[in-house]
Amino acid sequence: MTGEQQVTGGQQVTGGQQEQRLFIGGEWVEPAGGHYEVVNPADESVVGLAPEASPGQVLEAAAAAAEAFEGWSRTRPEQRAAILDRAADIIQREFEPWAELARAETGAPTGIARGLQVGVGVARFRRYAKGALEPVERGLPPQVTEAGPMGRAAVLGALEVRQPVGVVTCITSYNNPWANPAGKVAPALAMGNTVVVKPAPQDPLSVFRMAEALAEAGVPRGVVNVVGGQSVEVGEAAVASPHVDMVSFTGSTAVGQRIAEVCGRSMKRQLMELGGKGAAVVFEDADLDAAVAGIGTTFSFYSGQICTAPTRVIVHRAVYAQLVEKLTAHLGFMKVGDPAAKGTVVGPVISAAHRDRVEAYVELGRKEGARLAYGGTRPVVAGGGGGGGGGGRAPGRGFYVAPTLLVDCTSDMRVVREEIFGPVVVVVPFGGGKDSGEDEAVALANDSDYGLLDYVWSGDAARAFRVARRLRAGGVGVNTIGRNMEAPFGGFKRSGVGRDVGSYALHAYSEMQSIVWAG
Repeated sequence: MTGEQQVTGGQQVTGGQQEQRLFIGGEWVEPAGGHYEVVNPADESVVGLAPEASPGQVLEAAAAAAEAFEGWSRTRPEQRAAILDRAADIIQREFEPWAELARAETGAPTGIARGLQVGVGVARFRRYAKGALEPVERGLPPQVTEAGPMGRAAVLGALEVRQPVGVVTCITSYNNPWANPAGKVAPALAMGNTVVVKPAPQDPLSVFRMAEALAEAGVPRGVVNVVGGQSVEVGEAAVASPHVDMVSFTGSTAVGQRIAEVCGRSMKRQLMELGGKGAAVVFEDADLDAAVAGIGTTFSFYSGQICTAPTRVIVHRAVYAQLVEKLTAHLGFMKVGDPAAKGTVVGPVISAAHRDRVEAYVELGRKEGARLAYGGTRPVVAGGGGGGGGGGRAPGRGFYVAPTLLVDCTSDMRVVREEIFGPVVVVVPFGGGKDSGEDEAVALANDSDYGLLDYVWSGDAARAFRVARRLRAGGVGVNTIGRNMEAPFGGFKRSGVGRDVGSYALHAYSEMQSIVWAG
């Protein structure tokens, strides 16, 4: 180590830049592929240097997890719960610097980074510390069998037992480097699995802080491993390793399909949370202010980079003009700017490439015949302190997209059918005259390849619930965008496979075994 180098935990500071190391088998390991820059989306400064693992190092991580599985899976639930609780304590202790890091590498405004990123991470470790103590056995009614070819007459008892799956590869999304990995790692560990975590390459540093917390909390060697890198080969190795029994993935449907194909070759278990194009059905008797507030979260939550957002508004013609007017006014109060600045509601998107992709969709919508009611130009954000590389921001830097509203859309437009994953909402009319258009609204909402979360706003509770039951989506919000964090979460159609959240996550990271005996 030279005089310019300083090693602390998983980081090594060289020449003023923080270099992150991999976490494999309980050791902090130098990445074989060197490092790459993690860029602050707000000001394009360098947040730190992330590790580029080799495929061989990924396979080493999976082997370490497999070796640790036997011991970890047989630990007492109380021991697993205590480690998860201690990890939550450590994350809470480091809340301020880790929230600043999350803001810097994701571009999320301060309130989002604190409350919905690190704060939710803490809450999920707390939840699954309790989850580790939930019963994994359930007695079934006895069955009386007559004498026959299978043996003498008997009373057969049965027990349903949930067993850990084994080694779980957790591939996480870039929109929330705390809540998303915590929602995978914590329940997987609670059930007695071991994990290999492969964070999104755009903002992996927060996930390594999570590994630091777990290591300090006392997780045994090899139980938690974190690798990373920009190359496709790193992710492929994390999925294809023969030591891996299950893959939990959050990301695009296209990547999810490729992962599923690889998993199918060896029958690996899968939990997939994929794309979404959430329909927000607004009837003529809806509370329009409540609907606008809900739909408006598309712009403020992660700058629209969230698969559960109500991005596809399907509104009754009787209130169409009024809703568009209210949405447009709502957007006028949404400050786009430096995530570190007070009052910022909409921060940048994750990268220049993604900004260009979102802007290309807006232009496509205009060419398809949609009317631009708000936005459509690139905002110039100046000043502020960014939080990444120190100093202020040069005017015009950062990957900002203006919140955009496209109206007068039709269901055949690509902007209506495809996931944009940015601060863009499209509006489609339905119904007319005295007809409530209920069947038409349901048909429009279900006319999608996706089915993650949909929403219904109506003053008629019976109608709202009736429509909700007809929607082909894994979840439906009735007059709310709020979520019950004990309710199952997952999608229909191309929005995913499996369910997690609450106790359902514990079930997702387990295999069901039956034990039968003669009484």
